[in-house]
Amino acid sequence: MTLGDQGGLGNYAEFKLSITQALGDQLAEHLAALTKAPLTAENLAKLPPLKGVYQLYRHGKLVYIGKADKSLPQRLSKHLRKLSGRENTDIDQITFTALSVDEDFNAVTPEELLIKKHQGDGEAPWNYNGFGINDPGRERDTTFFGPDHFDQLYPARLDWVIDGLPVGNVDLKSLLHIAKTNLPYTFRYAYYRDKKKVEFYAGFEIALATSEMTADEFFQLVSAQLPSPWQITVLPGYVVMYPEKLRSKSARKYYIEGESFPPDDLT
Repeated sequence: MTLGDQGGLGNYAEFKLSITQALGDQLAEHLAALTKAPLTAENLAKLPPLKGVYQLYRHGKLVYIGKADKSLPQRLSKHLRKLSGRENTDIDQITFTALSVDEDFNAVTPEELLIKKHQGDGEAPWNYNGFGINDPGRERDTTFFGPDHFDQLYPARLDWVIDGLPVGNVDLKSLLHIAKTNLPYTFRYAYYRDKKKVEFYAGFEIALATSEMTADEFFQLVSAQLPSPWQITVLPGYVVMYPEKLRSKSARKYYIEGESFPPDDLT
């Protein structure tokens, strides 16, 4: 940016060069020129397995900027699965654009350049708001999630159908593993390397008459098999199961010994 002639001689001026801003503008221009495509498995399958940056849109508005260190379709597939398992997301209204980037500028990543540019305009609200987090970790189980947090705005679906369940008798350890793999959000439960405690799960056998059930039905069924103080706690974006009386300001529901309770009933 030229600041003007100094001294009125016409032979000297000051110029400030912002390389990062220029790069950010270039990336934004290339992405803006692309056509937004629905976030579907079919569209993602057409992408080359290259690294790059991408943008997600909800109802046409930019909500998230991300990067794929290895494969754009692989990274975007994770977002598709996550968003499919959330309430209020209107998955058929989620679109994306993607740009393969072979960068050689190590001071700042293309993702950071785009975030800086767009968040200055009030866009990309899902960045730094919990969307990109997988499992926040056990220390966050009692944390209060504010009303603008991604998980509060788009909580985990309890009507998600868990399928592929084995009809007949199945031990609880196997059943928990099937659900954990099937659910599109984190289901974290006490897991011990101690052989005796692993056998605790295997000691419970459940007779299943159906190969599918909703997450709500599943959590109620499992909680009925476990004695106090075991409980299942539904938090905004994920579910945990531990042998302790967990109380969280952000809890949506508790399952204890086959019964479900709203948070207010256990405060």
